[in-house]
Order: sequence, then structure tokens, then C-alpha cells
Amino acid sequence: MPLGYGKYVRSDRVTAVVPIEEERGAGRRTFVYVQDQSDPLVASRAEDSVVRDLVQEPREVTRVRQQQEILRDLLEDLTSVNATVRDIVRDQSELDLDITERRIREVLEE
Repeated sequence: MPLGYGKYVRSDRVTAVVPIEEERGAGRRTFVYVQDQSDPLVASRAEDSVVRDLVQEPREVTRVRQQQEILRDLLEDLTSVNATVRDIVRDQSELDLDITERRIREVLEE
């Protein structure tokens, strides 16, 4: 999670976020307390933007969910393809829908 001015911290290690009210100046907006560190880090970002990043779902998680949804939709479509069409596709394009369906099922079960 970015704290500003090239400072970063793992969001799962943040234990508290406190706005700086005294001696607040350039680059001094928020204290960010991190697990296993006695002194807070000083963030140049406002408290609300730091908190927003903390509670926002990481892009990787969002992407994984989207990819899983696409795979579920594809799997649903594949299950409606009958055996004759599967044979034609395999013979004409070297794409084996049975293998593709099985691989999608394996990925979704993990």
C-alpha cells in the first residue's frame, strides 16, 4: 500500500491509522502503525485515502474473481455442446472441448 513519497507498506501489517494534528507539515498527514514496529511511519497521504486503500479489495483478488466468473460461464456453455459438435470441433480445429472442460473444472475446484 502506498504511503506517498515512495514509501510502501504491506496492508495486512497495518494496525492503526491516525491523522497528524500537531506538527503537520509538508509530507506529514497521517501516522501509520505497522505490526512489529514501535514507531509509526509518516504518510504524506490523508487518513481517509489510506483507510480507503486498506479496505479496498486488491486488484489481484478482483481479477481472480473475474477470471473465475468467466471460467464458470465458459464451463456452463461447454456443457451444452453435444457429442457430435464436440467431435466436429476436435476433427476440424484440433481443439478438444472435453479436455478444455475438464481443465476448467479442475481449476474451479482448487
